[in-house]
Amino acid sequence: MAGSTLESPIVSGAPAARSRAGRSSLLGETWRRFRRHPMAMAGLVILVLMSLGVAFGPLLWHLPINEIDFGARLAPPSWQHPFGTDDLGQDLLSRMLYGGRISLAVGISAMLMAVGVGLLIGVIAGISPGFVDLGLMWLTDLFLSLPQLPLLLLIIYMFGQKLKALVGDELGVFILIVGVIGAFRWMPVARLVRAQFLSFREKEFVEAARSVGTTELRLVLRHLLPNSLGPVIVAGTIDIAAAIIAESTLSFLGLGFPPDIPTWGRILYDAKDYLDIAPHWAMFPGIAILLTVLSINFIGDGLRDALDSRTIM
Repeated sequence: MAGSTLESPIVSGAPAARSRAGRSSLLGETWRRFRRHPMAMAGLVILVLMSLGVAFGPLLWHLPINEIDFGARLAPPSWQHPFGTDDLGQDLLSRMLYGGRISLAVGISAMLMAVGVGLLIGVIAGISPGFVDLGLMWLTDLFLSLPQLPLLLLIIYMFGQKLKALVGDELGVFILIVGVIGAFRWMPVARLVRAQFLSFREKEFVEAARSVGTTELRLVLRHLLPNSLGPVIVAGTIDIAAAIIAESTLSFLGLGFPPDIPTWGRILYDAKDYLDIAPHWAMFPGIAILLTVLSINFIGDGLRDALDSRTIM
């Protein structure tokens, strides 16, 4: 039509460009604040190095985890065996590299399960007033009041052998431990998400979204949930550490992975009778668990401060 002007492509693309720039600047600001947390950066470096070690270490250190050498039984650390050997002469470094993969995989898998269940229950409770919210919070409080370790032991005793017979020893124990740990770690995430939703759903940006006809699902996915992820990320890091400790505890009690699968907790369990004559056997897996858990906790502290705009860094 005469006298009309076509919309400039630069102007039409401006909102999308501003959105991408906003996301980029937000990530950059979060990373800048995280870098100014020295313990969090130290934890990140240690965790990355340990993850790379357990992932690629077996490619460089070729000793089999089950190679028995009675001539090197309970040998202290040396050039041939940097972490020493156990009571069968098996190399502890190769066993720890293999077991580290399982310990970290258990922690990450249990965290993903706990965060997923916690997000689902927290979101439903946060957007559903009345009896749904009360019922879900009652269920959450019920799970929080249960003694976790005795229930873990009971469930493993009841279903461990059946699951092993169904899918095999290693996979069966992995599924059981991840499922049980994840089932008892979702409650803090659910309470955090519900609290965030209750705080945000009366804010001005939510009222503005409702006023233009935004559906409830879109409101949750585009506005409420992204603004609630900061505490969830921090809780997820804590869940990884808690899951690694829980797996190590179960393995130390002899209820985790079988003896031929050397997780860090299982190595500690096997070393308990030789602490006086072979302290290196328990020292190295204990240090590995300690460093991993400390690193994850420091990373969680750094993320909490970096994602909290009220913290001056």
